[in-house]
Amino acid sequence: MSKIIAFTNQKGGVGKTTTCVNLSAFLVEMGKKVLIIDVDPQGNATSGIGIEKTKGTKTIYDVLCEQCDISEAVQLSQIKNLEIIPATVDLAGAEVELVRMSGRERILKKYLNQIRSSYDYICIDCPPSLGLLTLNAFTSADALIIPIQCEFFALEGVSQLINTVRLIRSQGLNPSLDIDGVLLTMYDKRSSLTDQVANEILKFFGKKVFKTKIPRNVRLAEAPSHGMPITLYDRKCPGALAYEALAKEFLSRQPK
Repeated sequence: MSKIIAFTNQKGGVGKTTTCVNLSAFLVEMGKKVLIIDVDPQGNATSGIGIEKTKGTKTIYDVLCEQCDISEAVQLSQIKNLEIIPATVDLAGAEVELVRMSGRERILKKYLNQIRSSYDYICIDCPPSLGLLTLNAFTSADALIIPIQCEFFALEGVSQLINTVRLIRSQGLNPSLDIDGVLLTMYDKRSSLTDQVANEILKFFGKKVFKTKIPRNVRLAEAPSHGMPITLYDRKCPGALAYEALAKEFLSRQPK
């Protein structure tokens, strides 16, 4: 049975796309077949695994606006069994077009149901907002992963995200939506502030917090500019080892 995971945090710059891309890459290394769906108009997941945004490329925008079948928009990456449906800046206009559509919150889910049996995991990289694109992702997903940066305002906006999850459940859009895990990113073990923030997050989310923490790491930050997941860019750097540990921990939490 495949699983759909949305990577989300309405706060930008927390390592959401980095986590989506690199966890996906390590899951593939561990024998899984993974599809990334980029629903962020910035298209960082798309460029982060080396997909060029050329004219005529089918994207998630074309799928949501019913201009192509979802299978036509799937692109192969440079890693076997890691595929992606890319995004470009055109996606910014999709929210306006979706508003006019019937069942607009469920359009992505309708299409994902056509292909989900082809993958072990479908990983959705959400935009840093709680708009209609994110709502489509939440309605489609089985679970959420929330990366949170270890900084002073870490929990700012998280309560709104939790309220959105409750609303989606209560309105019947996705009654079983759950939080699979909360990930501490940009972790600096030398900082007392980092420890304070980590403790606050642990109090708030409890066992949902992954034991694995992602450290600040230059090589991890460089990899997207080369169009590579960290598995290809620097397999032995501290950031890569952390994401490898995360993939193992993530799989250990899944039902057997």
